[in-house]
Order: sequence, then C-alpha cells, then structure tokens
Amino acid sequence: MQHPYFNNTEEENNKMKKLFKVLLFVFLLLIAGAAGGYFYIMNAFPKVAAAPDIRIESTPELVKRGEYLFNNVCGCADCHSSRDYSKLAGPFVEGTVGKGGSEFNEEFGLPGKFFAKNITPAGLKGWTDGEIFRAITEGVSKDNEPLFPLMPYPNIGKMDKNDVYAIIAYLKTLKPIENTVPVRSVNFPVNLIMRSIPGKNDLTPMPDKSNTVEYGKYLTNSAGCNDCHTPQVKGEFQMNQYLAGGREFKLPGGITVRSANISPDMQTGIGSWTKENFIQKFRTFSKDKYIPTEVKQGEFNTVMPWTFLSNMTDEDLSAIYDYLRTIVPIPNRVTKYERTN
Repeated sequence: MQHPYFNNTEEENNKMKKLFKVLLFVFLLLIAGAAGGYFYIMNAFPKVAAAPDIRIESTPELVKRGEYLFNNVCGCADCHSSRDYSKLAGPFVEGTVGKGGSEFNEEFGLPGKFFAKNITPAGLKGWTDGEIFRAITEGVSKDNEPLFPLMPYPNIGKMDKNDVYAIIAYLKTLKPIENTVPVRSVNFPVNLIMRSIPGKNDLTPMPDKSNTVEYGKYLTNSAGCNDCHTPQVKGEFQMNQYLAGGREFKLPGGITVRSANISPDMQTGIGSWTKENFIQKFRTFSKDKYIPTEVKQGEFNTVMPWTFLSNMTDEDLSAIYDYLRTIVPIPNRVTKYERTN
C-alpha cells in the first residue's frame, strides 16, 4: 500500500516541505541561541573587578589575630582540614590544617560534588595577597572562576578589612602541604547560575566591643551561624526562619543530624538558657576538656564544629549570646538525630 504522503497533492507536499524547513530553522535558531547564551554567561560572568594590588605586612599581632579567627571564629580549619568522624564532633586530624580535599556532595543537599581547596602555601603557590583577598571576600579564584558559596565568602565579605588581612597573614604561616584536590563537578543549571553569584564585597568596620549586641552580630556573621542554623529551600535561606535550625546533614552510618534552633524561643530554642549555660556548652569541647570519644557506626554524631568554636574567648561567646537574645524567637522543635537505615 502506498504511503499516504505520496497521495498528497503537489501543493500539500510543498506546504509540508516548507513546514519542515521552518521547524528546522526554529530548531537551529534555538540551538544557536542556547549556545550563544551559554558562551555569554561563561565569558561575561562573574562580574567582579580585578584582584586588588595589595601586599599585607604579616606583623606578629596580625598573624595572632588571624590564627584566632581562622581556627576559632570563621571555622576555616573546619572545612579545609581533615576531620575524624569516628569521634564525637569530628575533631580535625593533626597535621592536616589547610590541606583541603574534604568532599561535599548531594548527601549534603548540594548540586554536585565540591572539594575544599588546599589553602596552605603549597596550594596557594603563585597567588598574590590581592587574589586571596578577592577569593575569600568576593568568591572569584585566581583563574577568574566563581567559587560556590559553600565557601562563606558572602560572610567574610562583610567582615572588617583588617580581620580579612589577618586571616591572609595567618594563611601564609601554615605548614605547606602538597595535596592535589579533585576538580569539582557542578550540576546543570547551577554551574551557570553560580557564575552570577559573586559580587563586590561589603566590608564593614568591626563594631566597638562595648556594644555587645552589634559586636555579637558581627561575630555571628563571621562564624557563619546562619549557614547551618537557618533552613534552606532550593539553596535559598528562609529568613523568616532565621537561626531556627532544622537543616539536615547526612553522616556515615546511615544517620541524619539536624542543626539546633538557636533563636530565643523559650520552648524549642535557647530562650531559657542563661549566658553561663551558653558559654559552658561550648567549653565542654574546649582543648582542656574535650575527650575524643569514639562513635560507633549509626550512633549520634554532629557536624557542629564544637572543637573549633569552643576555644573562642568568653567575651566573644558572651557577645554572640547577647545578639541571639535580640532576634525573633521562632517556635521550631527540631529532632536533632535519627537513623535512616
């Protein structure tokens, strides 16, 4: 039986040929548009100025301040060192500070696989102070590639310039560790979206310490408390749930842990805690008190970087407490731990 197409009139066949040509043209146009858009985004973004021409003088005072911020406030060692999750709170492994390599992937709710960079002098070989400054405050690397905001450059970009200088000064004193870090793999379309995220920093002078609420707010930002304690939906912080906890983290052994509600809600947050309660909670994990307790597979553990933050000064922890008392109390009862298999 002859195909129906060949029974069409010549006029009908010509119309069909024209339709095919139009559809093919539209298809090719869409492909060209998509390719053009892709290359535009890849070349036009991130829209951040060139790295500043700065040279930081590493005075003993600046290095000491940087050491404190790096290890105890900003938690840089938390991600850029190896952590031993066979022990409670995952203390860092001696001799790994700054070496990078830790993997953060879909199990953390992230769009791909990301690896903490080697930020010892071996990993930052060839970087200028200005390039490091731009990377940690604006989210653009030496080769003009955007950093995923898992690296808390939005937080560091709001710190005091001298504190940022201090962190860079301390980085240069770390023991160089040769460690090649795997290349990240970012899912589409986030690999394009993330190119638009970096932007000019918003450096802010550190408030006077006598204003404990504002100083505590400064420290809360610097420590990235929001990053874990505020829920996210599709990568967007739900600021109507600011610091109300509940963000999930998957740990080895088939367990899920969730961040605590640290808003001042009386029933489900820390509203009933005294300042002494708050400080002592941290001190439980300080260098002179922490005992690296073994954690068996499937037992409770935590991603909260207690062993780093616990060595903050009483003055700084007290200021954070004062600030947390001023935020909106949000009722949110969090189940902090459960086994998922």
